[in-house]
Amino acid sequence: MYEEYYDIKTKPFQLTPDPKFFFASSKHKQALAYLQYGLEQGEGFIVITGPVGTGKTTLALSLLQQIKNSNIKAIQIVTCRLSPEDLLAVIVKEFGLTPSSNNKSELLKSIERHLIYLAEQGKRALLLVDEAQNLPTDTVEELRMLSNFQKNGKPLLQSFLLGQEELRTIIQSPEMEQFRQRIIASCHLQPLSTDEVSKYINHRLNLAEIKNPNLFSEDCFTIIQQKTLGVPRKINLLMDRTLLYGFLNNVKFFEVNDVLAVIDEMADELSASIHTSHSMEAAAVTRGLINTQENQQNVNYDNENIMQLLTKMDDFLQENIEKKIKMNRYLDKLIKQKNLIVAKPNGRDENTETRN
Repeated sequence: MYEEYYDIKTKPFQLTPDPKFFFASSKHKQALAYLQYGLEQGEGFIVITGPVGTGKTTLALSLLQQIKNSNIKAIQIVTCRLSPEDLLAVIVKEFGLTPSSNNKSELLKSIERHLIYLAEQGKRALLLVDEAQNLPTDTVEELRMLSNFQKNGKPLLQSFLLGQEELRTIIQSPEMEQFRQRIIASCHLQPLSTDEVSKYINHRLNLAEIKNPNLFSEDCFTIIQQKTLGVPRKINLLMDRTLLYGFLNNVKFFEVNDVLAVIDEMADELSASIHTSHSMEAAAVTRGLINTQENQQNVNYDNENIMQLLTKMDDFLQENIEKKIKMNRYLDKLIKQKNLIVAKPNGRDENTETRN
């Protein structure tokens, strides 16, 4: 709608990830360099994490675009909570394989045969897992087991994992020690700074082939960074609405008041988005606290059980001691009675002796 008004060939701030618009901030450059390094090594895991909307999927698509015509056969899967068997079935489907059955052993054989076939063709396989924070622990472990497929001492499958902060929590759990040892590089994407927000917006406008990219006053970028927290997806949302606002109100150059007017219109959307971001960022910490609390509760529960057991033992011992005391008193009474009888001549009563 506003493309013609601002003389641009395409919408610069679409929400759908597009590798064409990949913006290399300092952290994104580092993450991409790690991915490229991983490809050169041909083994191990690369893990990229970051808050919602920081460009992980765009980063992955950019990498796939770079290796499109290489000897690397890459597949990308976006995960929900896949079981190990479901993960294998998805991999089989993405490779275009047709196993004889869907049981786990046959799925593994089918994948291994295909990986060996690729190696014999001078190719290698790359598995790129997006939204990897959704994978259960046993499924992440299944990925590690897949990395054991080898031919002539070289791994047949390499995996890159991209996910939100929760993925870091999963990987740091004690049972993931073996998986951690296979990670050759990791990077955590950060939101954009004010300077990067300015460059990001101008970068996208230039890629959209705008004739006049100077649309915003410099002080606008501080407000944009504050209201979007520097998250690219939220910047796209705000900028798209801002250009629409400018078109409807005949604004060719945006001042701070124009951007604030749009922010007021989008108050609910942006606040919900920011709230979601804060919630996601706090999720890993919250889970950590919950785990700690659960562990503490378990400890408390164990302590309570021990105290209850000790109380029962004490009651049991006390009851038996009382019974023993009563028994001793009864025995003492019998002994005294016996002693009295023994003390009498021939066990006879004194009154009977007198009568005689």
